[in-house]
Amino acid sequence: MSDSMPAISPIHDYPKLDPLLLTRLALQIKAWGKELGFAQVGICDTDLASEEPKLQAWLDKGYHGEMAYMAAHGMMRARPHELHAGAVRVISARMNYLPANAGFAYNLKDPNLGYISRYAGGRDYHKLIRNRLKKLGQKIEAELIQLGLQKPNFRPFVDSAPVLERPLAEKAGLGWTGKHSLILNKDAGSWFFLGELLIDLPLPVDIPVSDGCNTCVACITSCPTQAIVEPYVVDGRRCISYLTIELKGAIPEEFRPLIGNRIYGCDDCQLVCPVNAVAPLTTETDFHIRSQIKQPDLLNLFDWNEATFLKLTEGSAIRRIGHKRWLRNIAIALGNAPASEAIVVALKNRKETDEVDEVVLEHIDWALEQQASKALEISKGVTLVGSRKTQRVIRSIEKGLPRDA
Repeated sequence: MSDSMPAISPIHDYPKLDPLLLTRLALQIKAWGKELGFAQVGICDTDLASEEPKLQAWLDKGYHGEMAYMAAHGMMRARPHELHAGAVRVISARMNYLPANAGFAYNLKDPNLGYISRYAGGRDYHKLIRNRLKKLGQKIEAELIQLGLQKPNFRPFVDSAPVLERPLAEKAGLGWTGKHSLILNKDAGSWFFLGELLIDLPLPVDIPVSDGCNTCVACITSCPTQAIVEPYVVDGRRCISYLTIELKGAIPEEFRPLIGNRIYGCDDCQLVCPVNAVAPLTTETDFHIRSQIKQPDLLNLFDWNEATFLKLTEGSAIRRIGHKRWLRNIAIALGNAPASEAIVVALKNRKETDEVDEVVLEHIDWALEQQASKALEISKGVTLVGSRKTQRVIRSIEKGLPRDA
């Protein structure tokens, strides 16, 4: 790792650009961003040298788990100028995704429903935001051409490239990094996607926002699997989003009961965050929750064959986990649901299909054991209660997010 970042020059030299012209252009870029559907646009330089030790320490501890892509590009993630040669600025943008009638508490209260992280309820955001960023770059290009200047060299990125988007967003003034590692904005909470436009134009930069979490540790204490191992540090191997989306094999048994009915991702750390009490709803209809996965019945989801899964998740982020991981996750949720003969029958029937592999079978067998154990307890007159942490999260939602409960 180099001790200092080398000076990077733009691909184009803009010696005649007046600072006032650049300031005007920066304001225009932010206005264009709003027209394109972004809630906020900020600008920063490409220097993330201070993030390199943090990234290396996180990787050294193995917190990335099976996410090999996090380590594959070395420190390039903290060096945007290496990702796009000549880049001297990052235009960082955020787009709200919180849908109307999110029904967080309603969903978590009913263990027979599958909980899907609300970012994945609609269309996959990657393509949509990348296209908007490209249009933003084209507007900048047209403006420079009209001014008689050279075309800028730009490239849009949305989550899929090796770049530290959250530190860039923080540096661009879009918000501060919360103790759950997500970006928080005082006017919008954390319910937004991020995207970046790397460019070789020396625009004026924005001022970072100071940390607003203060002494609050709600996200840390509410995490079902204690994945937030210290403020601002998440052990991905314990995170329910990692376990249900990124992990390809068997989910460790210690985490299965803690997952509850969360079958794709987890929002708990956001749901208890007081900053999210003022989060605006999205204006993008593509991010609205699809009817087939809005408060979905677990048994219905578990009955989907692969063709149905592929059809109903077309254009959705959910499709990336594939049908078998989908069944794996739902099997855990069914094991965590109240004792039910219908669930036992569904689990046994699924074992007999040709759409399961050894991993799915392992989770079905685990779920059957859980169902049998609960049925035995009930026969003894024992009253079973749900997770206390989940109950606290539900109360937090009903109190702090009544519109979205």
